[in-house]
Amino acid sequence: MTKKISFQGELGAYSHLACKNVFSDHEVVPCNNFTEALACVSSGETNLAMIPVENSAAGRVADIHKLVGNSDLKIYAEHFEKVRHQLIAKPGVKVEALKSVRSHVMGLGQCTKVIESLNLQPIAMADTAGSAKYLSSYGSDTEAAIASELAAEIYNLEIVQADIEDDKMNTTRFLVMSKDLQQEKDKNLDYLTSCIIETKSIPSALYKALGGFATNGVNMIKLESFIIESDFNKAQFYIEFEGHLGDPVVAGAIEEVKHYTNMLRILGEYPKHKYRSKS
Repeated sequence: MTKKISFQGELGAYSHLACKNVFSDHEVVPCNNFTEALACVSSGETNLAMIPVENSAAGRVADIHKLVGNSDLKIYAEHFEKVRHQLIAKPGVKVEALKSVRSHVMGLGQCTKVIESLNLQPIAMADTAGSAKYLSSYGSDTEAAIASELAAEIYNLEIVQADIEDDKMNTTRFLVMSKDLQQEKDKNLDYLTSCIIETKSIPSALYKALGGFATNGVNMIKLESFIIESDFNKAQFYIEFEGHLGDPVVAGAIEEVKHYTNMLRILGEYPKHKYRSKS
């Protein structure tokens, strides 16, 4: 039976590229939005979903922790994908002929030096791969797109200037989501655990909950809050920390956190990606 992985965006999107680089044996299923990509896994249509959660230049993807936290899925793995933006045009078009460029607003914002040097008129589109698809079907010989090398290949376009991103360290972090698949603990690997908590409505609840990590010697690497139920008085917290629930110190920390929370949901325990050792 063919394994499948869902992602948000058109074919050729950076999420598609991440799927291809990590799960080359999976058939890709493009989706209109993140909710649909996650729902494909929940329904069993796909085995996994590749979901971007943050970018080194643009920051956190809006509402992503709420979407992931409200799903019935678990984090299977993390992946870091370097973003390499390509300036692409129709076959045979020279860069000197270009007058405008289409891409997602983030793609345009991350390539300002080349856009300004070529005096191109930027045109914002829904996504990078969609701009390549539009250029292939409807664009003129004076238009370009900023998208991935994979998008250029899929839509029969040519790269007229390669790797045009302003920040050569531009990287996106993805979470791979699954319903039933979880990786067994390997004693030779370092792990991360992600969870969402909602603290009790008492003074110093968050301070005391987080103290459980400190007293047990667990290194917390991320803490982000987000509003729930459109109520500014209600907040949940997304937390990432080093370790696995099978580690005694982690188990001790979680027990302390529970005393000061109304809700604690473990989203996944997964190996640290090798990219982190380069950071």
